Amino acid sequence: MKGPGKPRAFDPKMFLATGGTGRTIAQYLKNDVIFSQGDPADAIFYIQKGKVKITVVSKSGKEAVLTILGINDFLGEGCLTGQPIRLSTATTLSECSMIRISKKTMVRVLRDEPALSEVFTAHLLSRIIRVEEDLVDQLFNSSEKRLARVLLLLANFGKEPRSEPVIPRISQETLAEMIGTTRPRVNFFLNKFRKLGLIDYNGGLKVHNSLLSVVLHD
Repeated sequence: MKGPGKPRAFDPKMFLATGGTGRTIAQYLKNDVIFSQGDPADAIFYIQKGKVKITVVSKSGKEAVLTILGINDFLGEGCLTGQPIRLSTATTLSECSMIRISKKTMVRVLRDEPALSEVFTAHLLSRIIRVEEDLVDQLFNSSEKRLARVLLLLANFGKEPRSEPVIPRISQETLAEMIGTTRPRVNFFLNKFRKLGLIDYNGGLKVHNSLLSVVLHD
């Protein structure tokens, strides 16, 4: 028998799925701004559904796409390092559901609950690896390979438990910003991939596993 008043074990999945003290669930439509560059950095977000674009604008007004985040990703984690304001803007690429966790609550739970610390650490390590891969991609790969890799990442290629072969509508301008090229070049390569049977257009962009051949080809 369970003893009376025995505390229930902390469940990080439940913590990241439900509201509570310092936590609220928010729904967003496509193209909604979650936070803007320069806003106070007072909370961290966890994506339960949808995709989010992270961008930054230079002093001269030039915008760049840093990354695209999806289900089970955190964003806004810079607030945990003492960052007083947001250094980037987060905008939804599709309808999204996410949980907003106040900085105070997240710091406390990370300190008190090793199970959540493990989940969050795994996320940070994965993000660091992704940044390193992006840098190598920009330095050494052609724009065609970079586009193929981005499409595979957006389709969650190789992720468990299953991939998402259909990408929500994303503009060619955004893809161009992500890989550091022009919209006409992106359009050229997308048409090439379609003619080769590597992708399809059908209310969204369907990515076939065969697109990996472009990334692996020397």
